Amino acid sequence: MSFYHEHDKFHVAVDAIIFGFDEGERELKLLLLKRKFEPAKGEWSLMGGFAKESESLDDAAKRILHQLTGLDDVYMEQLYTFGEINRDPGNRIISVAYFSLIKIKESDLELVKEHGASWVPISAMPPLIFDHNEMVAKALKKLQIRARTQPIGFELLPEKFTIPQLQSLYEAIYGKGLDKRNFRRKLLAMGLLEKLDEKEKETSKKGAYFYRFDQDKYNDLIKNGFNFEL
Repeated sequence: MSFYHEHDKFHVAVDAIIFGFDEGERELKLLLLKRKFEPAKGEWSLMGGFAKESESLDDAAKRILHQLTGLDDVYMEQLYTFGEINRDPGNRIISVAYFSLIKIKESDLELVKEHGASWVPISAMPPLIFDHNEMVAKALKKLQIRARTQPIGFELLPEKFTIPQLQSLYEAIYGKGLDKRNFRRKLLAMGLLEKLDEKEKETSKKGAYFYRFDQDKYNDLIKNGFNFEL
């Protein structure tokens, strides 16, 4: 038996705001694609799709992310629901936006290419369809808040990284430079990084030591009221 026949029906979509960090270019990037169908065919867009009747919104977001990147089990957070009446000229569509943090080199680059998608620097982001620019702006603001209070920045880096690489990431997220000494001192004082007996020598002769984030230690610390503040 079905109910609610007297109420209007409309579509529910999910849009994916997928952030990645390019260590070489030291740029925070966004995965965008050229839309292959109308309306707004050929214009820059976020990856999205309609939720199926048989799946939750979270499952729909995970499916869409996997279709584009080949990745599962990545940081993903529901951001905001966009429901302006005329936000999509194709129909009455409510879109639930999610933002994700992935390691670019771990994504399936061939799969990304097949979808006509590209990693575009946030600093050079083109105009996007509908309200997608607003989605990205909200996601970036939420990312900046999360980065100050949670160690989610490590979701964007490879397993081993240098302090300069980590600082470049946070500078890219915040959109401003950070004091080198203060950043290093505050970060190391947390005791969450494991120093490795290996150096990165591609960018300098002297080289910088690699570190690894200790997730288990962080989990133990937060049980005792530890606050990550960077």
